[in-house]
Amino acid sequence: MAFDYDLDFDTIDFRKHPEKYRVGRGEQGVLLVEPYKSEILPHWRFKTPEEAEKSSKKIYEQFLEYKENKDFVGADMARKFLQMGYTRARRYTNYKGGRKYKENGEVNERKIDPVKAKSAAIFEEKWKLARTDQEYLKMKKAHQKEFG
Repeated sequence: MAFDYDLDFDTIDFRKHPEKYRVGRGEQGVLLVEPYKSEILPHWRFKTPEEAEKSSKKIYEQFLEYKENKDFVGADMARKFLQMGYTRARRYTNYKGGRKYKENGEVNERKIDPVKAKSAAIFEEKWKLARTDQEYLKMKKAHQKEFG
């Protein structure tokens, strides 16, 4: 089931109401779902490999804590932040300033930044661990079966 952007995200505590959460595709809803956004976002950094290492490690630890607490929504949100760390770092790897398009709509020339590529690889490693975690996958399947 697709992520439901029509919910009132300002009033829903998804820890108390996991039934309202839909997984969606990729990173959908990553900056909307509370209280998880507020718990994870302060740790999300990818500007340098050192920041990416510290950030991805902390967010992966949060993923494991949510999983241990049987909090699927939290685990899925942590997985999404790891994925977003990878995708954003890749965007900055490929395009100076992270801007793929010029103001006139033309695509900027790709210029590979090896430092940002390292940050992306660091996040990718943790993201792969999270997305292939067997217990997480069982929790995801159960959540989707019960709530859509």
